[in-house]
Amino acid sequence: MFGAGFSRRQTVFRRSSRLWRNNKRLRRRPEGLLYLNSSSRGVCSRRFSRSVIKGDLERGAEAPLYLITLYTVKEMENRSLPSRAEIEHAAGLLRAGKLVAFPTETVYGLGANALDAAAVSRIFEAKGRPASSPIIVHVTNMEMARGVVAEWPAAAHILAQTFWPGPLTLVLKKQAAVPALVTAGLETVGVRMPSHPVALALIEAAQIPIAAPSANRFTQLSPTTAEHVRAALGDSVDYILDGGPCMVGIESTVLSLADGVPVLLRPGGVSRQQIEAVIGPVAQLAKAPGEAHPSPGMHPRHYSPRTKLVLVRDGEVPQAGAGAYLQLGRPPNTAVREIIVMPSDAAEYAAKLYRTLHELDSREYDWIAVDAPDDTPEWEAVWDRLRRAAASV
Repeated sequence: MFGAGFSRRQTVFRRSSRLWRNNKRLRRRPEGLLYLNSSSRGVCSRRFSRSVIKGDLERGAEAPLYLITLYTVKEMENRSLPSRAEIEHAAGLLRAGKLVAFPTETVYGLGANALDAAAVSRIFEAKGRPASSPIIVHVTNMEMARGVVAEWPAAAHILAQTFWPGPLTLVLKKQAAVPALVTAGLETVGVRMPSHPVALALIEAAQIPIAAPSANRFTQLSPTTAEHVRAALGDSVDYILDGGPCMVGIESTVLSLADGVPVLLRPGGVSRQQIEAVIGPVAQLAKAPGEAHPSPGMHPRHYSPRTKLVLVRDGEVPQAGAGAYLQLGRPPNTAVREIIVMPSDAAEYAAKLYRTLHELDSREYDWIAVDAPDDTPEWEAVWDRLRRAAASV
């Protein structure tokens, strides 16, 4: 039952009540702990109670294949997830118009009530974010998603069934209730269902959609730990939920379905190939965005450490100054202060990238040289982040 790239603790199956009846291991799990994800990499995802698992299985005969990863109770305890009281406190703050930073499977988000324009304006102020950059709305179920969009085409349904909860944002025509500030004044809104258990629990407890960009200063490195959020935003955020390190490590894929033709606006945690396998060809954005961007992450310089980042080939690192080298293939052609050997797998590389850049940024080097990966489809999301991080404007 295991396929290539799957660990022995992961199982691929089609949801059905028969699976529930036949899988004794699922039935007897203490506290019903289970993580679900549609990624072939097995990124950890949503926590379900046993009753929810059973209900989903019985209702999901038409659903696509999913990847299941099981964790022991001890492993879950080691993740140091926030308590129910902390979740409820954070949810109350959101309902009161405050800002809460919380973990998702991609990066930490800076959240506010997506339907409260005054609360959303505090996000822009805390981040120094221009009004031309829209904010993704996070939901906990399909009903909430359809409450913020005016249309729900067949492609949205298929993609949500396949990749939600997970790192895919769908851009669709918005409902009038969504403030213009959330959407950069456009008539579209990006919506996704995150797969991190803390994010889902927070949205469920708040009972509101949450607008949340990355919890950092605009154009700077996205945070993958709560400590990154504290260092970047300090007391600009009212509360931080610490859910441990993010597992995907880069932002979600953003796909527009607003005009009938699927258009990739930002590569991310779900690859173009995965999407095309479900709905067919996906177009590239034909022209540069105007003053209002249809997706976050489209600024020429973005995801940038404070330290100068340069992309190099064949180990040709800068000769002047002291720096660090992210090695993928070739070693540096001259001595450097620090070498970090990066994973050769694109998804693993992505999961490690921001964390590594945060660590190196704290060393106050003159530069960080990155051994550029091959420009191939599986590296599309990583290339996007590196290219923007290295941009001079």
